[in-house]
Amino acid sequence: MKNHAFRVFFALILFAFSHSSFAQNNRASESNAIGWYGLFMTYKVDDKWSIHGEVQLRRTEWIASPQQNLYRTGINYKIHPQGTFRAGYAFADTYNYGSEPIQSNGIRFPEHRAYQMLLINNPIGRVALSHRLMLEQRWVGRSLDPNATQFDEWVYSNRMRYMLRADLPLKGPTLDDKEPYLAVYDEILIGFGKNVNQNVFDQNRFAAVAGVRFSGKYRLEAGYFSQILQFGRLVGGKNYFQYNRGLIVSNFVNF
Repeated sequence: MKNHAFRVFFALILFAFSHSSFAQNNRASESNAIGWYGLFMTYKVDDKWSIHGEVQLRRTEWIASPQQNLYRTGINYKIHPQGTFRAGYAFADTYNYGSEPIQSNGIRFPEHRAYQMLLINNPIGRVALSHRLMLEQRWVGRSLDPNATQFDEWVYSNRMRYMLRADLPLKGPTLDDKEPYLAVYDEILIGFGKNVNQNVFDQNRFAAVAGVRFSGKYRLEAGYFSQILQFGRLVGGKNYFQYNRGLIVSNFVNF
């Protein structure tokens, strides 16, 4: 069983790497060094209900300059011992970064989101396998004026997301307090609807991290992170991609 768990875990690593590199053939692209730093909080109300909140500070040049700030909240309901449903709201503030701006006029722009999420846990031996499916309704601020310094309209679009994650405890068959673990995940984000332009494929995110569960109330993980992002517009007549790679640090707090 132990060898089977390790085979499952490393097969998932290979699966994730294959997805995180599939867009590499596009020649119109840039690369950025990034650092994503997050705090994720859960307040348990009772056995079925809980409240979620998170703050993510996403940076370029590892930490020196802002890429995006994300604030998200939601209500969790446990529909099954291995399944949780969440609905909530998020706000994202995206900065002008990199060699080519996401919006052609280079403005900093906001985004409001409503979202619905289903998290399914599916342990296989020692590997804690999880699936996260998310549907987002997005209102993105933009301006079509090439000389604009701020947005003047909201554009609505939809996005669906799927993340596959595997956690492997390094001591014993389960992850207990004061024990380390390894984790890998890969998430693909797909845009759909009438206002989606070039980026039907929106993003792919891959991470390989090491973590420690200090207690049932706190765990910390950090490691390698890769983001492939496709612009919603053409640059020089070509689809344009960002290949952003760097560090991710996540803090998880349970009340």
